[in-house]
Amino acid sequence: MKRIIVAIDGYSSCGKSTVAKALARHAGYTYVDTGAMYRAVALWAIEHQATEPEQIIPRLEEIHVSFLQTEDGQHTCLNGRDVEKEIRQLEVGNAASQISQIKEVRQYLVAQQQAMGKEKGIVMDGRDIGTVVFPKAELKLFLTASPEVRAQRRYDELKEKGQTPNYEDVLRDVNERDYRDTHRDESPLRQAEDAIVVDNSHLTREEQMEVIYDLFDRHK
Repeated sequence: MKRIIVAIDGYSSCGKSTVAKALARHAGYTYVDTGAMYRAVALWAIEHQATEPEQIIPRLEEIHVSFLQTEDGQHTCLNGRDVEKEIRQLEVGNAASQISQIKEVRQYLVAQQQAMGKEKGIVMDGRDIGTVVFPKAELKLFLTASPEVRAQRRYDELKEKGQTPNYEDVLRDVNERDYRDTHRDESPLRQAEDAIVVDNSHLTREEQMEVIYDLFDRHK
């Protein structure tokens, strides 16, 4: 059976990782969370108080991101340390959005991502997968939802993790990240011309996955 590359792009808090993980399980493919890779670099920068590009770029070779399969799913490791919980903090997410604008950081991680997809049979989600990382991917999806819906989802997620977020702060963060992601000089977030748009503002998770499974089955 032919194995393909599935590239999933879209705005923050659209559920890209949830969709990608479910589709990878459905297909028996490998899942790669590229957002977690940028978050891991951001966490390294925070821990090393590296706030400027010139403090990060010369030391990129010191940053090794890998993935660990655990009983409760895939965890992200930074230099061999499980940092799955730390990289999901709002502070790290904001830093990742800024660090992802650094050309050298993107080039460093894109090279790793492309290597992961050489054998195909992979589902990868991020901001530039269908446009930069795998422009020839057989199936490209672009997920979107209204900022208000995405902010509510992010707010609920943070509360479930025991945090005490403010909805207006979360909404402002969503809008700011959208602006940064779509206006950065290096690999801005945009819909690939051949991507299929899935607006999940008013879809349940089950309805959304039914649509995506059908698209996958028609492309494999």
